[in-house]
Amino acid sequence: CFIGAGLWNSCLNVSLIVLKERRRGRGRYGGRKCGRGHKGERQRGNRPRLGFEGGQTPFYLAIPKYGFNEGHSLRRQYQPLSLQRLQYLIDLGRVDPTQPIDLTQLTNARGVTVQPLKRDYGVQLVEEGADIFAAKVNIEVQRASELAIAAIEKNGGVVTTSFYDPRSLEILCKPVVFFLRGKPIPKRMLPPEDLVRYYTDPRNRGYLADPSKVAEARLELAKKYGYVLPDITKDELFKMLSARKDPRQIFFGLAPGWIVNLADKKILKPTDESLLKYYSS
Repeated sequence: CFIGAGLWNSCLNVSLIVLKERRRGRGRYGGRKCGRGHKGERQRGNRPRLGFEGGQTPFYLAIPKYGFNEGHSLRRQYQPLSLQRLQYLIDLGRVDPTQPIDLTQLTNARGVTVQPLKRDYGVQLVEEGADIFAAKVNIEVQRASELAIAAIEKNGGVVTTSFYDPRSLEILCKPVVFFLRGKPIPKRMLPPEDLVRYYTDPRNRGYLADPSKVAEARLELAKKYGYVLPDITKDELFKMLSARKDPRQIFFGLAPGWIVNLADKKILKPTDESLLKYYSS
């Protein structure tokens, strides 16, 4: 009985030793290096700054900079508007196709959001949904793809690309806020030098292009995509389809220099000759 008790106690001690976990190093007295290795700045807890390469010329100084991203924060941005989205807005009744469509109608219909303070310069019309687009519209955008222009002109519509400076663009997107200030409508600025070629090109339907060359470009595009170009001069909506803004005009039907009084529902026009000469030039 005595021998059996001794063996039992020894076996119990062995089992306790086996079950006891090994203590890992977690501080001053536990372990040796705590997984940090031997000596050096890494073992002592102070690592070098990001990009430090031991004293030699670092990568970001040794490799020269190229101009790929130069001025990327100053590039003009255009919010995309697909033909599918435009057809959706027309079907819901948010956009009236019997009236000329510009950025004011698109922003009021919640079809697109334009932020001039974030380098937005308007809307770019893209060709997504060109196969289902069936509306006849007179739309003014800032940029448009070739297939999007063809899809609109195939239905007898008209596309015009025009430039708006940031001030005019903000007024066009939020007209009520501007009218409440009681200030005259300013003149729209002409495009900068690097955009003159785009807005004078009839293939882009630029608002500064020659109308006769625009008509020729419409025929060439119809031949390229194989559709018959409708004659808009015989259309009952010809007056609406032929409506275009003056290069200095911001709103349809409102000339520069006019003041819109929303409280009295009146429009005040300048009568001074110097003002008329300034706003008409």
